[in-house]
Amino acid sequence: MIPTEDASARKRHIEEKLQQEQETLSFIRESLEKSDQLTKNMVSILSSFESRLMQLENSIIPVHKQTENLQRLQDNVEKTLSCLDHVISYYHVAKDTEKIIKEGPAGRLEEYLNCMAKIQKAVEYFQDNNPDSPELNRVKFLFEKGKESLESEFRNLLTRHCKAVSPVVILDLIAGDDEIETTDDTALNLLPENIQRDLICISMWLVEYGRNLDFMNVYYQIRSNQLDRTIKGLKEHFRKNSSSSGVLYSPAIQNKRKDTPSKKAIKRPGTIRKAQNLLKQYSQHGLDGKKGVSNLAPTEGKEDMLDSEIDSYIHCVSAFVKLAQIEYQLLMGIIPEHHQKKTFDSLIQEALDGLMVEGENIVSTARRAIMRHDYSAVLTIFPILKHLKQMKQEFDQVLQGTAASTKNKLPVLITSMETTGAKALEEFADSIKNDPDKEYNMPKDGTVHELTSNAILFLQQLLDFQETASAMLASQVLGDTYNIPLDPRETGSSTSTYNFEFSRRLLSNYICKILGNLQLNLHSKAKVYEDTALGAVFLLNNFNYILKSLEKSELIQLVAVTQKNADKTYKAHIDEQLQIYQRSWLKVTSPVNEINMPVLQSTTKLKDKERQAIKDRFKAFNDGLEELCKIQKSWAIPDKEQRDKIRHAQKENVTGVYKNFWQRYSNVPFTKNTEKYIKYRVEQVEDMIEKLFDTSA
Repeated sequence: MIPTEDASARKRHIEEKLQQEQETLSFIRESLEKSDQLTKNMVSILSSFESRLMQLENSIIPVHKQTENLQRLQDNVEKTLSCLDHVISYYHVAKDTEKIIKEGPAGRLEEYLNCMAKIQKAVEYFQDNNPDSPELNRVKFLFEKGKESLESEFRNLLTRHCKAVSPVVILDLIAGDDEIETTDDTALNLLPENIQRDLICISMWLVEYGRNLDFMNVYYQIRSNQLDRTIKGLKEHFRKNSSSSGVLYSPAIQNKRKDTPSKKAIKRPGTIRKAQNLLKQYSQHGLDGKKGVSNLAPTEGKEDMLDSEIDSYIHCVSAFVKLAQIEYQLLMGIIPEHHQKKTFDSLIQEALDGLMVEGENIVSTARRAIMRHDYSAVLTIFPILKHLKQMKQEFDQVLQGTAASTKNKLPVLITSMETTGAKALEEFADSIKNDPDKEYNMPKDGTVHELTSNAILFLQQLLDFQETASAMLASQVLGDTYNIPLDPRETGSSTSTYNFEFSRRLLSNYICKILGNLQLNLHSKAKVYEDTALGAVFLLNNFNYILKSLEKSELIQLVAVTQKNADKTYKAHIDEQLQIYQRSWLKVTSPVNEINMPVLQSTTKLKDKERQAIKDRFKAFNDGLEELCKIQKSWAIPDKEQRDKIRHAQKENVTGVYKNFWQRYSNVPFTKNTEKYIKYRVEQVEDMIEKLFDTSA
C-alpha cells in the first residue's frame, strides 16, 4: 500500500506537468494561427504581384517588338549606306590614285603598292558587277600603267645599283684567309639592303598580281652584265697592275695595321717564271755562263705577260665561283623558287662562256706552240689545270640544278687541257729522243747542251704538278706503255693507296723515259765531236748536270720509284767518261813514261842515238802538253767540284810521270841547248794543268 504523502506528491507532479503541456499546446495553436495568417497575406501579395506583372508584360512586349523592328530597320539602313559608300569608293579610286600612279613608285613604293591594291580591287568589282562601266576601262588603264611603272622601277633599281665589284674587293674576297675580317662589311653586298627589299616587294607583286614574269629576264640580263663586267675588270686590273712577282695584293691588305696578319694570295706554283728562275740558278751555279743555256723559258717581257695571263685566269676562275655563290644567294630572295635555277643558269652564262673561251684559247695557243715544238707552252696549262681541278667541287656545287650543257663546260675544258698536256708530254719525250745531232748546234766547249737543260727544267715543273701530270699521262692510258698494272688487286693495297702509288709510279716511269731518251741522244751527239776527249767532257758535263739537278730536287725520289740506284748509275757514267778523257793525256805521259829505261849519270857519255831519244821524248812531252793545254783551256767544266777533281787527277797523273823523267834526265848532258828541251819544271806543269777549262787564263 502506497503512502498518502507520496501519492499526493506524485499527483502534484503530474498535474504540474499536465499544466505545462497544456501551455505548450496553447502556444503551438497560437503559432499555427499566426502562420496561417501570414500565409494568407503572402498569397494575397503574390497574387497581386502576378496580376501586375502580367499587366506589365502585356504592355512591354508590343513596345519591345516595335523597338526590335526599328533596330533591324536601322541596321539595314546602315549596311545599305555602307555598301553604297563602298561601291561609290570604287568610282573614286581612279581619281584618288591617278596622280600617284603617274608619278611612279620611286621613293614611295609602299604607298604605290597600296594604290595598286585599291585599283586591282576596283577592277575586280567592275568586272564582276558592271563590266560595261566606263570606270572599268579607266581603272584597267591605271592598273596596266602602274604595272609598267613597277616593271620600269624594277629595271631602274637594278640598273642604278648594279655596279661592277672592285678588283681590290674581289682579291680580298678570294684570298682565302679566314683570320682576316673584311674591313668594309658592305663591300661584298652586291645590292644595298633597302634596294633588295624594294626589288623583293616588286617581284612578289608582279608574280602574284601582275601575272608577269618578264622581270626575271630583266634581272638576269642586268646581273649577268654586271657579273661579266666584274670579271673583265679583274682581268684589266691584272693587265695594268701586275708586278714582276706575278702576285697582286689589294690596298686593303697593304694598308692593314702591323699587328694584323696579312692576307695570302692564291697559291699558284710552277709558272713560266719559276722555269726562268731555275734556269738562272743553274746558269749561275752550274753553267758559269757558258753555252747550253736552255731556251725553254721565254724572254723577260714575254715571261711577265704569260705570268700575268695565268694569274689573271686563275684569279678570274676563283672570282667567278665566289661571285656566282653570292649571286645565287641574292637571287633566292628576288626570283620565285621554281624559276631560280633557270634564271641563275641564264645569269652566269656570259661570264662562264667568257672563262671557257679564254681557257680554250689558252689550250689552242698551247697546241700551236706544241706543233712548233715549243713545249714550254704546256707550262701554262699545268697551273691552270691544277687550279680548275681544285675548284671543280665548288664549281659543281654552284652549278647544281643548272642545265647539263652548263655543268659540262668545265669538265670539257679540263679534258681538253689534259689531252693537250698529255700530247705535249709525249711529244716532248719523243723530241728528246729524236733531237737531231747538228754540228752547229753543239757547244764548242763541251758544256751542257740546251737539250739537257730543257729536259731537266721541264721535269722540274712536274714536281709542283705531280697529280696533274699523272692524270694527263693516265688519260692516254700510258700505264699500258710502261707495263704498269691497272688493276688495284694486283697491288694488294686499298684503292686510295693504289691511286697514289699508281700515279707516282706512272710519273716516275715517264721521267725515267725522258732521262733514258736524253742519255741515248747525248751519246749520239757526243759522236759529232772529232775529238774523243771533248766528247767525253761533253757527256761528263751533261751527266753531272743531270745528277746534280736530280739530287737538288725531289726528282731523285721519283726516279727511285722505278730505278733504285739511279745516282750510282750516273756516277758510273761520269767515271767512265772521265777515264775516256784521261786517255787523251797518254800522248803527253807516254813519251816520258819509260819505266825500263836505265838510269844514267851526268858523267855518263851518251851515244847519239840515246841523246836523240831523250830529246824526242822531252819534245814530245812539251808539244803534247802545250797542245792539250791550249785546246782544253777553251773547254768548259761548269761544275767547280768536278773541275777541281779532274785537274787534281791530271796533276797527279802527269806530274808524277814527268817528275820521275825530269829527275832522271834533267842533269844528263843530252844536249847543249837545255832550255829548248827542258822547257818546264814540274811546278810549271802543275800551273798549266790548273789553267785547264779556264778561258780567262
